[in-house]
Amino acid sequence: MASFMEQVFEKAKKDPKKVVLPEGNDERTVEAAAKCAEMKIADITILGNPDKIKEIAKNKNLKLDGVKILDLANLPDIKEYANEFYEMRKAKGVTPEQAMEIMKKDVYYGAMMVKKGVVDTFVAGAVNTTSDVSRAAIYLIGMKPGIKTLSSFFIMILPDKSFGKDGVLFYSDGGFVIDPDENQLSDIAVTTGNTYRELMGEEPKVAMLSFSTKGSAKHARIDKVIKAMELAKQKDPSMMIDGEMQGDAALIPAVGAKKAPGSSVAGQANVLIFPDLDSGNIAYKLTERLAKAEAYGPIYQGTARPCSDLSRGCKASDIINVTAINVVRLQNHK
Repeated sequence: MASFMEQVFEKAKKDPKKVVLPEGNDERTVEAAAKCAEMKIADITILGNPDKIKEIAKNKNLKLDGVKILDLANLPDIKEYANEFYEMRKAKGVTPEQAMEIMKKDVYYGAMMVKKGVVDTFVAGAVNTTSDVSRAAIYLIGMKPGIKTLSSFFIMILPDKSFGKDGVLFYSDGGFVIDPDENQLSDIAVTTGNTYRELMGEEPKVAMLSFSTKGSAKHARIDKVIKAMELAKQKDPSMMIDGEMQGDAALIPAVGAKKAPGSSVAGQANVLIFPDLDSGNIAYKLTERLAKAEAYGPIYQGTARPCSDLSRGCKASDIINVTAINVVRLQNHK
């Protein structure tokens, strides 16, 4: 049976999307651009110094056939982009001169390409900080209607195929929102459920996790999870969301039936929503190490169109994987 990423690559090839990789002066980005084009999983544009990009490709024996290169020192439509950014942000005190300097930055220009419809998504963060990538996404791509919280998710691929869909679980948020309030947590739940729909092509079963299951304990932290669940159900009444519940109640059918009888999620969850970044980050790392799971992420969600941040310690293969994941999300994006 094909691995999860092999399935993602095959899906991406069926309907490739236009992807900009803004950090083209980085060797990993050039390698990823060349291999994405070779695999035909995306129509790639790369930003950077053309001579440097070609030199990197030559030194690494890479072919750039099908990769569009834009010169960062001579970007097309830069004045139009800067003027549009100024109009968007002048109420926040941005001057025309500042707008031009911001648009000269690779990740902001790439995000504006998405906003203008020149490309479908961007993947950045190998060089730029998370704060720059997230600001570019929020300022220029914006948030989905009804969603105010930018969050992230991890795809966890477990060797034990009895969990989730053939061992695939989504964890959120393990990489971005530190201590979400009830409104933010409800956004994270609904957004991750919709991301699961986009990528997996089936309905999510979303478990709102806590150290309590259905009133087995009392605490303000539990109250937050319960309220977040109620808000999430209001935001998307069609989505199967339940909580509060402990991890075993969410994942083990016998435990779920005992602790949360009648639940449409308990014992069958494929999306796990953690109450804070502490628990989400700890859980994904422990799952990766102790269960020998594969972990893909953190990947952004909540923006009007899918886009992604990367770790600055990422490998070229990580950029390729995230690009393919975003292409598949776009194929099913509404």
